[in-house]
Amino acid sequence: MPSTSLRSENSPHLRIGWFTASCVLVSNIIGGGIFTTTGIMARDLGDPLLILLLWLMGALFAVGGAMIYGELGSRLPHAGGDYVYLREAYGPLMAFLSGWTSFTIGFGAAVAASAISFSSYALRIVPIQDEQGLVAKGLSLTLLWSATFIHCRGVGAGGRLQLLLTTTKVLAIGGLILGGLSAVIGQGHPLFTEPTVQKPTLGAAAIALVIVTYCYLGWNVAGYIASDIADPQRTLPRIMIGGTAFVGVVYLLLNVVYVSTLSITELAREPIVPVAEKAAAALWGPQSGRLVAAILCLSIAGAVSAMTWAGPRVYWAMARDGMISPWLAQVHPRTGAPACAIVFQSLWASLLILSGTFEQLLVYSGLVLSLFMALTLSTIFRLRRTSAPHGQSYCAPLYPLLPAMLVTGAGALVIYSVLERPAESLYGAATILSGIPLYFFWRSPHKIHTRKL
Repeated sequence: MPSTSLRSENSPHLRIGWFTASCVLVSNIIGGGIFTTTGIMARDLGDPLLILLLWLMGALFAVGGAMIYGELGSRLPHAGGDYVYLREAYGPLMAFLSGWTSFTIGFGAAVAASAISFSSYALRIVPIQDEQGLVAKGLSLTLLWSATFIHCRGVGAGGRLQLLLTTTKVLAIGGLILGGLSAVIGQGHPLFTEPTVQKPTLGAAAIALVIVTYCYLGWNVAGYIASDIADPQRTLPRIMIGGTAFVGVVYLLLNVVYVSTLSITELAREPIVPVAEKAAAALWGPQSGRLVAAILCLSIAGAVSAMTWAGPRVYWAMARDGMISPWLAQVHPRTGAPACAIVFQSLWASLLILSGTFEQLLVYSGLVLSLFMALTLSTIFRLRRTSAPHGQSYCAPLYPLLPAMLVTGAGALVIYSVLERPAESLYGAATILSGIPLYFFWRSPHKIHTRKL
């Protein structure tokens, strides 16, 4: 039986523990979205209670999804995540399209969006006239390629970086939440500001929920790096479920701070993106806003680092299966890192940074990822029928009701997104379909063999 594990051939003793893996998950979820997207929602919805309700719905959806992914990861604890689950359930074509989507959108566009958000906050710290956006793009690219260099040095260097960034991030966000709630209570702010006169449409709410869902995505990241984790069959479900629930609480509390500090009109006022910085400036003055912006730059850097670690494991697994160039299956002879795959992803993210905008990347990414999330969640039905669980495998609760509800919900988000944002939907569909000729191109000169695990 051929191995699908990076560690099986390179440094088998080098594994990370549950805490470092949890840091990767938390950093992968908490990127730039939670600090930036509430302004977009305020502009489109105009109701603080509806905003909080959507973030709560997103949290419940994410925890439910983490339960299903926890079982998938426990059954198939190998590098590649969604690609592996879809390969075993639906065959090589669907798996290839999932991997292609991970490269173009799931990690590539997500890294680009986070890097763009990073530069937005950095320019709030040191105001620089940047009419053409060259400085912002330069900052985004510097962050991306710094993370690329460190993760090419191996799991040890990447793990230390992730621990540092994530602990700093969590402490900073905890201070922001506690300080913000204390200031709100002390200054007598109402817990929720008044909504605007506009009535949010069902379509606008659906698009907002797509954005919220996108901000929660990442609970499955531990599955992508399963071969780097000690005892993944037992620890993956705990990492996914516990880490996702923790992030859900953080997101809800941060949004309470936002909507109790600023009115809907202020949240929606340009610049829309730096929501957390505006809230801090309103509570403690403009200097504190710059300090928070600096801390949040570290937070976003942690997300970029986590995605730079996790995403290339998908392309490595695809190359090992013969689905794409064997060049991407190469690992560094000393560190065991899939350096070629890491550089490959960063090159694509660089192109998106140079060409895209933050909101377009959010909707474009959220739509396609919702589609593949529904497909991956549905694999639980087939895998429960075709594969027997191992002795320590985790079984998700409320089966089959829970996965059925999650698949239906993700499918509804896709339909509303297509109706409300047809242009972004067309780009997303074109991205997925463009993978089909590439699949057959690689299938012709290379013998594709599905690895049974």
